[in-house]
Amino acid sequence: MAGLYSSSRPSPSSSSSSLSTSQQSFASRLLLLLTLLPLTLALFAFVLQWRGGLTDPITRWSPDPFQFPGMANSASNSPSDRTSGSGCVDLLGQSRSPAFPYYKDWKFDFGSDLRPKICIISSTSAGLEQTLPWLFYHKVIGVSTFFLFVEGKAATPNVSKVLQSIPGVKVIYRTKELEEQQAKSRIWNETWLASFFYKPCNYELFVKQSLNMEMAIVMAREAGMDWIIHLDTDELIYPAGAREYSLRQLLSEVPGNVDMVVFPNYESSVERDDIKEPFTQVSMFKKNYDHLPKDVYFGNYKEATRGNPNYFLTYGNGKSAARIQDHLRPNGAHRWHNYMKTPNEIKLDEAAVLHYTYPKFSDLTSRRDRCGCKPTRDDVKRCFMLEFDRSAFIIASTATEEEMLRWYRERVVWTDKALNLKLLRKGILTRIYAPMVIIQGLRESGIFTSVIQSAQTTLSKEKFLTSIESSNSTRVDEPKIMSSRKIGQKESQATARRMLEIANELSYDSVVPPLSPPVPDGIHEGI
Repeated sequence: MAGLYSSSRPSPSSSSSSLSTSQQSFASRLLLLLTLLPLTLALFAFVLQWRGGLTDPITRWSPDPFQFPGMANSASNSPSDRTSGSGCVDLLGQSRSPAFPYYKDWKFDFGSDLRPKICIISSTSAGLEQTLPWLFYHKVIGVSTFFLFVEGKAATPNVSKVLQSIPGVKVIYRTKELEEQQAKSRIWNETWLASFFYKPCNYELFVKQSLNMEMAIVMAREAGMDWIIHLDTDELIYPAGAREYSLRQLLSEVPGNVDMVVFPNYESSVERDDIKEPFTQVSMFKKNYDHLPKDVYFGNYKEATRGNPNYFLTYGNGKSAARIQDHLRPNGAHRWHNYMKTPNEIKLDEAAVLHYTYPKFSDLTSRRDRCGCKPTRDDVKRCFMLEFDRSAFIIASTATEEEMLRWYRERVVWTDKALNLKLLRKGILTRIYAPMVIIQGLRESGIFTSVIQSAQTTLSKEKFLTSIESSNSTRVDEPKIMSSRKIGQKESQATARRMLEIANELSYDSVVPPLSPPVPDGIHEGI
């Protein structure tokens, strides 16, 4: 009995072996489960995505240049389609590198409820190679609406139909109807701009810009805008000082009792004479007087001027943003005013307007070709407000190309690396890379190419012509466009008499023209 009992009990070694086998079996099953589970989930996700039931994050944010704003109807993605069409496509270029992939499906806040709503008004004759980077850069930093008054190259069908296809862009052509409407402006009966009337070139442009700004105020109110900025297409807003790199964020922090915000301008300082794309090839800028200690500014004035007439080649009094409100009016291209009060304005301590001034050698001849003045010292004073513009016009009109290039290198290009380093250390010069990175990212994402191709494939010739006729009747060819000097010329004498009669009655401040920065005592200003 005892022997039987003894033989039926499991030995300790047998129990230990059974437990070990059980643990190994459990571990094997667990390992199998951990292996099969992710594979099953991955297979499930693949099936759902293949059937259209799930948007994979990698696919969602991958750079597909044919799905950007206004681009959903692009025809084909074949290489032949991408390389055909306008030369602007090749010029603006496209890369398959995944820079800025998060632009995928971004509508750039057009039609959103985000506040404040900001618009830009610009009078331009530039082509797409300049306008598209300028426009989309400002969309990225928070501008939702653009009022583009186009002439010259900007008004040609190949350019204007692309601009019209972009959400938030309103293109206004210089037609007889527009000229007649602007001839009725109250500006002609007021004194603040009177000294610029009936003069050529820059003065004529200044009047035209003011009239366009006046019309843009009405459009901005109708569009529900909160702020309006006048900007040229060779200028970029640099919204430094905000928590984010955002113009919307910057203006949202402005106190409610402020009517106007002044952005001091920085001027581009090119380091070579073969710049083709200033927005992505220029990173060095000369800072404004308002953003420098006085001792630094005046102590380095002579070296920073480099023999030119002034500290800046052109203007130095910045640009401004105005809050949309009753009785708002332009006060020249650089400021805004109000018919009923003196605006409460502030000047920003960090934000600026980056002005790309003569960044390309070809800018010398292009500006010359837009003005019919004689290249003499007396006549250029009649045509240009700033001394450097006058000198540049004379050189471009009288010198050989070799002489022009030598003059350009001496006056515009910063080739002295030792001087550049000294002024960078002093704070006169500064490096700014953000616009360059943003615009290069936009280019590599393919958005510029896509905008052009989309406009080419979605706007038929008939539809385009119809859209022009409906928005601006009686299109006028460039040579026949009326000059702003001739607007209201039939009543010019009567207008002049009326202006003399009311000159003492109106208390409006005089217009703010392009102004050069301050000049140290003992140095004669070049104007």
